[in-house]
Amino acid sequence: MTTAFKDLNMRRVACLALTAFALTLASSSACALEGEVLLVAVPKGYKIGFEKKAGNQIMTEMVPQGETVKSWTEMVTVQIFLNMRGVTPAQYRDRIQHMWSQACDGSEFTAVKEGEDGGYATLTWLSKCPYNNATGKPELTWMKAIQGRDSFYLVQKAYKFEPTAEQMKEWGAYLDGVGVCDTRRPERPCGVAR
Repeated sequence: MTTAFKDLNMRRVACLALTAFALTLASSSACALEGEVLLVAVPKGYKIGFEKKAGNQIMTEMVPQGETVKSWTEMVTVQIFLNMRGVTPAQYRDRIQHMWSQACDGSEFTAVKEGEDGGYATLTWLSKCPYNNATGKPELTWMKAIQGRDSFYLVQKAYKFEPTAEQMKEWGAYLDGVGVCDTRRPERPCGVAR
């Protein structure tokens, strides 16, 4: 998923989104990357189950092969909030935690990592609902927020079960690999493996 500027049309956004998801950052790509780009891959064994652009938001949901976005046990969600520059990751987390607490009794939150990645403020946290009334199952979601210069980015990994230590390690590494590059900034070039 990627974004560049306000004046992107749907075709260009779709082209950039596909390019970034595939991490096909070579100059021979049919879609030339421009501006700020979210670097996130479709995880091995996953498929894209839903994509939508509405207003200033682009959202993609990925589920394991054999599952759907209506019936899933694990899901990765990528959200890009176009032109949302004035919100810090901590402000976004506070808002999400407030909403999560109202929707789920006994909610728990754990800060995982906070800092900077390539000049971008980032924050990763864990939200846990012991019993989701809608599904009757626990829900645990890792969230990584990145405050870009052009847009705001959120990548989530959700489980409808208590993950194992090995799964937590694997998905922690996945979220650590999510980042933003910018073709306009030589100190944060696109096309360089993370």
